[in-house]
Amino acid sequence: MELANALENEPWQKAPLNEKEGALCAWAEKLTLTPTKMKKGDVETLRQIGWSDSEIHDAAQVVSYFNYINRI
Repeated sequence: MELANALENEPWQKAPLNEKEGALCAWAEKLTLTPTKMKKGDVETLRQIGWSDSEIHDAAQVVSYFNYINRI
């Protein structure tokens, strides 16, 4: 619940996230705000920090779905 409370009032950059979680949040923010600037290296960074292809796929699906719904 501590993380949820932190995210309720502050940007994700100030939340108590570990390096792996922070990298995923940065990737999700880039995908949301500047999707045309996404590069293969963005996914490679997530892989190097420990995210599996399946986890990256799931995150991409969730981020993309919410971006779609919010824009419609």
